[in-house]
Amino acid sequence: MTQYKTTGATIMALLMWLMLSSAVQARGGLPEFTELVAENGDAVVNISTKSKQTEMAGSPSPLPPGMEMPEGTPFDDFFKRFFGDPSQPRAPMPSSLGSGFVLSSDGYILTNHHVIKDADEIIVRFSDRTELVAELLGSDERSDVALLKVNAEGMNLKAVKLGDSNDLKVGEWVLAIGSPFGFDYSATAGIVSALGRSLPSDSYVPFIQTDVAINPGNSGGPLFNLDGEVIGINSQIYSRTGGFMGVSFAIPVDTVMNVVEQIKDKGYVSRGWLGVVIQDVTRELAESFGLDKPRGALVSRVVPGSPAEKAGFETGDVILKFDDRTVDASSDLPPIVGRTAIGKNSKAEIMRNNKMMTLSVVVEELPEDEQVASGSAPGIGQFYDSRLALEVTNLSAEQKAELGENQGGVTVRRIESGPAAEAGLAPGDLILSINNEKITDAKQFIELAKNLPTNKAIPVLVQRSGASQFLALKIPE
Repeated sequence: MTQYKTTGATIMALLMWLMLSSAVQARGGLPEFTELVAENGDAVVNISTKSKQTEMAGSPSPLPPGMEMPEGTPFDDFFKRFFGDPSQPRAPMPSSLGSGFVLSSDGYILTNHHVIKDADEIIVRFSDRTELVAELLGSDERSDVALLKVNAEGMNLKAVKLGDSNDLKVGEWVLAIGSPFGFDYSATAGIVSALGRSLPSDSYVPFIQTDVAINPGNSGGPLFNLDGEVIGINSQIYSRTGGFMGVSFAIPVDTVMNVVEQIKDKGYVSRGWLGVVIQDVTRELAESFGLDKPRGALVSRVVPGSPAEKAGFETGDVILKFDDRTVDASSDLPPIVGRTAIGKNSKAEIMRNNKMMTLSVVVEELPEDEQVASGSAPGIGQFYDSRLALEVTNLSAEQKAELGENQGGVTVRRIESGPAAEAGLAPGDLILSINNEKITDAKQFIELAKNLPTNKAIPVLVQRSGASQFLALKIPE
C-alpha cells in the first residue's frame, strides 16, 4: 500500500512537471514559421525590369579618339567581332531586381516604387517560374509604393491576406519573404524593433523598424505577422556597408492600402498639406515655451500662402494635437496631416506664448515642389555683443528680397566661445527672432540682447541653408 502511494505521487509529480514544461516552452519557445512560409510562398513574386539606352545607341569605341580602325579593314572586323559594333543599337539590359506580392487573384501586385522606377518593361516571375509582363497602374515616390497588374486569366493566383499594422506591438515576431541578391523565395525572421519611425527622406511614412535580415532584392517583398497576414512592405535598410546591419524598415500596410485605393480611384496619390516647417521640442525649448515636458511639433516657419498662414499659425507655435490626434514628436505631424482629407476643416491645438489655443485650418493638397526661401550672404553694418560673444550684420538687399518685405533679421558674421556658440549658432546663420521678438536690424538686435534674462532658456529662431529652426540660448549670470 505504501509502495502504491509513493508510485502514484511520483507519477502525478512527473505529469505536473511535463505540463509546466510544455507551458513554459509555449510561452518562451521560438515560433514555428514552416506553415506560414508554405501557405504564403506562392504569393511572393520576383520583379525585374528593363530600361532602354537613353543616350548612345551603341557601345563606345574601345580605342582612343583618332585611332579608330578604317571601316572595312581586317582590323575593323576584328574589333567589331570582339568588342561589338558601336553603330548598332544594343538590346535593353535587365536592371532593377526586387520582390513583390500578389494583392488579389485577379492580378494586382504590389512592390516598391524604387524597384520599377524608370523601367521600360516590368517582368513578374512567379514561384512556378511563369513570367509575365506587368502594367504599371500607378506609383508613388513619397511612400515608395507601386501598383502593378498582370493578365492572370486561368492562373488561379495565390493572394496574401492583409493584416492591420495598427495592431503591431514592439517585440512581436515577423517574417519576410523575398529575393535578396537574387536568391528567390528566401525567408528571414526577426522582431518589430520600433513603430512610427520617421526617416529624413520619407516624412510622410511612419515606418515599421525591424531586425529582420533585409538585403538588396528584398525591396517590395511582404512582411508577415505570425498569423500569416501582411503588415508591411520591406522598403529600406540602414547600412554603412550596403548590406544588412540589423536595422530595416517596412511601410505599414495601412499606409500602403491608402495609396493603392487612390491609385485605383484616380491614378495618382494626393496628400494633405498644412504648410509649416517644424522641428522637435528639446528640454530647453520646452522650458522656454512654457511646456511641462518636450512634446509637440515646434513651428519654425510658416510657408507664405499656405493653409497654415491662412489659419493664423505663427512662428513659435507648438502643435500638440491635430485632428484629435496627439502630436508627441515633430515626426508625428506629417503622416497625420498627409492622410487628412483634402478640403477638410481640421482643428489644431497649439501652445502660443504659454497659452493653449485652438486653430481651425482647411487642409489643402500637398504641392509637388515645396521650397523655402533662403539667403546667407554677409551684409553691411557690423555689431558685436559681448554677453553672447557674437557679431552680427544687417541683411543685404538680396536677403531682404528673398525673405520678404515683412521679415527682418540679421546675419551672424563672427562667433566666439560663449552662450551663442553653445546654443549652436554658427557664422552665416540668419537670426529672425530672439525671445519671441522679431528682429528688424542689427542695432535693434543688440538692444534686445542687452536686456535678455540670465539662467533661463531663450528661444532663438534662425535660418540655415534654407531651413528655419529654433535654438535654445541660455546666458549665465
